[in-house]
Parts: sequence; C-alpha cells; structure tokens
Amino acid sequence: MRIHLDRDACQGHNRCYLLAPELFDVDDEGYAVLLVEGDVPAGLEDKARLAADNCPEYAITLED
Repeated sequence: MRIHLDRDACQGHNRCYLLAPELFDVDDEGYAVLLVEGDVPAGLEDKARLAADNCPEYAITLED
C-alpha cells in the first residue's frame, strides 16, 4: 500500500497527524507532510486507511 497526499487539496485540518503521527507531520504553516516514501510500513496500514477516511478534503488517497 502507498499513500498519496495532495498538498494543494490539504486545508490543514490535521486529522491525519492526530490519527497517524507515524505517517504524517505538520509543517510550519499547519499543512500535512507525508513522512513515508514508498510502501506504508508493516502494521500501519490501518492507520493509513483511518487517516484517508477522515480527511475532510479527500487530500489523502491510498493505492494497493
């Protein structure tokens, strides 16, 4: 599974960071930053899905 973050769609709600801090951080302006490149680390797939499902702007998508 891979995570894709659309930085242009992100509005800085930070739900992804609150739900999956292992996968996301927040920049100085309050927008999401993806911490992983490539495949989601083993054991974090559920957190990736939770973050994607809770993004109100649909800025996070997952690819299997």
